[in-house]
Amino acid sequence: MIVSDSSILIILFDLGKIDYLSNIFQKVYIPKAVYKEITHKKELNLPSFIEVTQIKDEKELEIIKMLLDDGESEAILLANELKKPLLIDEKKGRKIAKNRDIKVMGLLGLLLLNYKKGYVKKDEILLFLKDALNSGYRISKNLLKNFKKELKCY
Repeated sequence: MIVSDSSILIILFDLGKIDYLSNIFQKVYIPKAVYKEITHKKELNLPSFIEVTQIKDEKELEIIKMLLDDGESEAILLANELKKPLLIDEKKGRKIAKNRDIKVMGLLGLLLLNYKKGYVKKDEILLFLKDALNSGYRISKNLLKNFKKELKCY
């Protein structure tokens, strides 16, 4: 089980690869703000393994929202409340989550797990990354270079 921020969900839904999540996780929790972010442009029918969950600590939310957007703030708090890892790519959000002892995973980590477990072939991952980048998803060149090295190791 994992909690997710919106950016990775958006690209997975946009490119029709939400199964990359269900391959690895039986349940993905998202806070209400993330649900709003992923559905504000178009209506989505969430698959049964994604559950919208309300955060409890509203006071803490106001503090963290001074640093991050609503979705990231709620996702970090939900991961903390549920004691689950967090799927997030945004650098500042990852740093804040790690400072709260929340394990984090990004899109590249998710792809690598799919590859290592045999759900996805290397060529499919590279095509997905190309499509993601062409769709405006940003990944640092250094991270991408290290990821491609990691793929060749297996």
